Amino acid sequence: MTPTFAARAVALAFCTLPMLAHASEADLMQRLDKLAAELDLVKAELAATRKQSDAVEARQLAEPTPAVASQTNMSSAPQTVLSGYGEVNYNRPTKDASAAQTDVRRAVIGIQHRFDAKTKLVSEFEWEHAVTSATDNGEAAVEQLYIEREFDNGLRAKAGLFLMPAGLLNTNHEPTAYYGVERNFVETAIIPSTWREAGVGLSSTLDNGLTWDLGLTTGFDLGKWDAAAAEGRESPLASIHQEGQLARSRNLGGHAALNWRGVPGLLLGGSLFSGKVAQGAANFAAPNARVTLWDVHARYTPGKWDLTGLVARGTISNTAALNATFSGNPAPVPSAFDGWYLQAAYQAWKSQDYVFAPFVRYEQFNTARSYAGQAQGVAVAAGPTEKVATTGVNLRVGEGVVLKADYQKFQTDPTRDRFNLGMGYAF
Repeated sequence: MTPTFAARAVALAFCTLPMLAHASEADLMQRLDKLAAELDLVKAELAATRKQSDAVEARQLAEPTPAVASQTNMSSAPQTVLSGYGEVNYNRPTKDASAAQTDVRRAVIGIQHRFDAKTKLVSEFEWEHAVTSATDNGEAAVEQLYIEREFDNGLRAKAGLFLMPAGLLNTNHEPTAYYGVERNFVETAIIPSTWREAGVGLSSTLDNGLTWDLGLTTGFDLGKWDAAAAEGRESPLASIHQEGQLARSRNLGGHAALNWRGVPGLLLGGSLFSGKVAQGAANFAAPNARVTLWDVHARYTPGKWDLTGLVARGTISNTAALNATFSGNPAPVPSAFDGWYLQAAYQAWKSQDYVFAPFVRYEQFNTARSYAGQAQGVAVAAGPTEKVATTGVNLRVGEGVVLKADYQKFQTDPTRDRFNLGMGYAF
């Protein structure tokens, strides 16, 4: 019964009751007959209204309204999604408190636009160290910019500037995705995260939990190596990374990656990249130099535990003649560099949307395991293997915010020991 008809019926009844209390028997019967007639009229009007409503509903089911049709075709309609992440870190060396500093490490805005159900654009724009200008240390960069197309057989193809599928951190580097204030050394010094190249790639996820990636991309430019600077000792490949900036492309590189998630909570995987790096430079002393980088990794999350391990190794071949030209410089080109780490985290406390997780990580890495082609008497010694122990906590606040604190102990160079605090977000 509609509200209008119900109100009329109730009002009619309440208005009639006082009259019934003082009426004669004849008047009573007359008024009851009148009341019955009016109630019959209300019932007839209600029946007609119900019949009309049923007809309208039937038409709606047969022919969806524009709103319903829009929802039905939502997957194929253009859609744009905004995302982002960022972090602010505080580092305080224990040996020299005057060197403590706070840094807006990075702020990233991502724009993903889906042209239709199978085609999308992925882009990310990054600012580092708060201020970018000719006289500041900041940097502005395009971190990703590619088009991806999905096919009916589950195959995905992409073209543009994209992150290389290497290690665990490179493609999942938001501050909410890893433990510790700073990214681990193995996946920044050996694998130069965040590492991106311009090119084409194919990938697919199979029914057995196996995901594979293949691609052909730009590579490194060994002509950028500066034997007088410390950058190559900090991260060999980061110092010759082209990042899609007028990238020399005479020599390209190929990559492949496999990741298996066939058991709940378990990830096993590995990756390989290889490519020549002389880039066709005239009279270059290492025309056949080649970079090869591989890694194997595992992550297991049984219950409240999060256990991770990774090994990575890189080589730069045919550098003997080039290093001979660097005689007397402190940083020749290394022929090998490597590292590994183990990490364990535990969800110790959870209350509503707060999650408190302490962790420990131990890693070893060497950015100059060996050199080739150095002259007798002026050879540079192979680099030391740095060993770093990190212990700390992550406090997740909701789904997109994390607060971090940790302490890092360096075995080879104790002057680098430090206490770190950080705040990060991702959406």
